[in-house]
Amino acid sequence: MDHVADAHRTDLMTITRHVLNEQSKHPESKGDFTILLSHIVLGCKFLCSAVNKAGLAKLIGLAGETNVQGEEQKKLDVLSNEVFVKALMSSGRTCILVSEEEEEATFVDPSLRGKYCVVFDPLDGSSNIDCGVGVGTIFGVYMAKDKDNVSLEDVLQSGKNMLAAGYCMYGSSCTLVLSTGNGVNGFTLDPSIGEFILTHPNIKIPKKGKIYSINEGNAKNWDTPTAKFVEKCKFPKDGSSPKSLRYVGSMVADVHRTLLYGGIFLYPADKKSPNGKLRVLYEVFPMSFLMEQAGGQAFTGKQQALDMVPTNIHQRSPVFLGSYDDVEEIKALYDAEEMIPT
Repeated sequence: MDHVADAHRTDLMTITRHVLNEQSKHPESKGDFTILLSHIVLGCKFLCSAVNKAGLAKLIGLAGETNVQGEEQKKLDVLSNEVFVKALMSSGRTCILVSEEEEEATFVDPSLRGKYCVVFDPLDGSSNIDCGVGVGTIFGVYMAKDKDNVSLEDVLQSGKNMLAAGYCMYGSSCTLVLSTGNGVNGFTLDPSIGEFILTHPNIKIPKKGKIYSINEGNAKNWDTPTAKFVEKCKFPKDGSSPKSLRYVGSMVADVHRTLLYGGIFLYPADKKSPNGKLRVLYEVFPMSFLMEQAGGQAFTGKQQALDMVPTNIHQRSPVFLGSYDDVEEIKALYDAEEMIPT
């Protein structure tokens, strides 16, 4: 054995060490937030294992139920939701949970209640599991005004009030990307020691990218600004090279690539889905939070995404997020559209 190499492996920046370092910057901290994040990380590790052996364990068949969105639930969807609800409740630091898989918000028993509200999509992109495409968990964290008198208002807040957001992608490697409001960091799970190791410190999205990501199958239903933007990506008139189209169809995978390589991810409203399709609380807000923390931006077609204040827990919205300059281009097209007299 190479004992010298093994000794160096104990000096890794794990996600636990990273979060504790951040906590040390706040002397008033009691460690509650750190404990909550450790339970989120535990849920991600469990799901990484479950996704990896889903086919062997026959977890990819339909569970015979539909979720609140009317989508057929897969067995792994059901399992992932249970895993996260139990992990979050057992932390003793949460008071209200909102999951994509449950119609109503879950209010934590007063005896286990803490001051944090967590919104999450336990398994985004689950329709892709059967073909091995990357899926993931998306989450966001808020602070409740009063943990003893919690209500839906505690989660129906502007995205700007989020304390933390992140996602864990279960793909060729298991990657957890996290922001606690002080930049964005990426961690990769080392299965040999069961720890998330810092592999992408201080992620900054390029100011302008060469990739656009959108479902072109919906092109006939797009509004004018979206159609003009995609046309410009394909046939630029300034002599520049066309952008490359990359679209997985799993939000976690598409946003992860956009965050690392730059470009723009578009999920516009259209004639088929006039209010957009992505859910505000546990898809649009966390991903928009990460993009802004990494130097990019997120826009809904009407306003900055994080400025929205949702009125129900499963509200949907269009979103355009990614490199700052690319989002500026789509914003200019929407502004021009508004100025055209009707």
